Amino acid sequence: MTASALPTTMTDDSAAGYPEVEFGRSGDGFLAARVADTAFAMLPAREGRHYLATGWRIGRPIAEWKHSDFYGHSGELADEAAFRAKIAENAEHQREARALGRRDIASTANTPWGPSQGATVYAEGVVCHSTAGHGGFHLSAERNRSVHSMLRARGGWYEEDEGWAIVAITFPNLFTSYERRCAERTIRDSWPDAWEVIFGTLLQPGESREKDRRAFETEHAYDWIVVSANASDQHPGFVEVVATPGGRRGAGTEERRFLVPSDEYRMGRFGFVVDETRHSVYSGPSSFVTWQGRTSP
Repeated sequence: MTASALPTTMTDDSAAGYPEVEFGRSGDGFLAARVADTAFAMLPAREGRHYLATGWRIGRPIAEWKHSDFYGHSGELADEAAFRAKIAENAEHQREARALGRRDIASTANTPWGPSQGATVYAEGVVCHSTAGHGGFHLSAERNRSVHSMLRARGGWYEEDEGWAIVAITFPNLFTSYERRCAERTIRDSWPDAWEVIFGTLLQPGESREKDRRAFETEHAYDWIVVSANASDQHPGFVEVVATPGGRRGAGTEERRFLVPSDEYRMGRFGFVVDETRHSVYSGPSSFVTWQGRTSP
């Protein structure tokens, strides 16, 4: 990747001319872009990787931007092509959002997350509220009746982390292409049963986090799954782990300790499964405060 591969500036050539997109290289030497008021950077991570960082209204030329101007973390980036694709995606999103004509309004409404500090009207009866700590959508009674019964929230409140996706798939014409893609992913991951009923399709392995989690728990219901881990003070190069059957927690749950080579210990999506043929039960001195003075069975 070289500086010459990145043009200094570029203006979006859509008919509306919005948003303006500018590419460049920061004073620290990293790749960066500005899409309207949003700033993006391709910042280094561990092991030669990179991630997409975001900032807001940096009022200086890109050549004067610094690492400290960025605070958001929006996932890993494979290469410059991936960075450019993210910028194009965001520009498309901002362009479509502007065309939808959403309106920001003052609001003091009471929400499940506290008093509203402002709201955005997507359409009549579809309002997104912001609060000091959280936020989400409120649908009028009439709008809420349009939500599928498997996803419908009593009172019409849908929180901003996952619930918003229910609003988006119910009223797709009120959301951008990017938002719809995110919403579909969220519904498949969090409410796979509803997705399969609504769209008449069976989600396959890898298409739903929740279905994959259920399959993992069924497959490993009686295996020892790690619930706590610590680098071993007594055995350098090993991780001391506490595991329970199926990864279950709570009073009365049996626990055992194992030693796992550090280069093998990777949590994975749903937990680390102890291989009893290779990972020995450990009953020696512990690096866990709660286990000091105790021994494994």
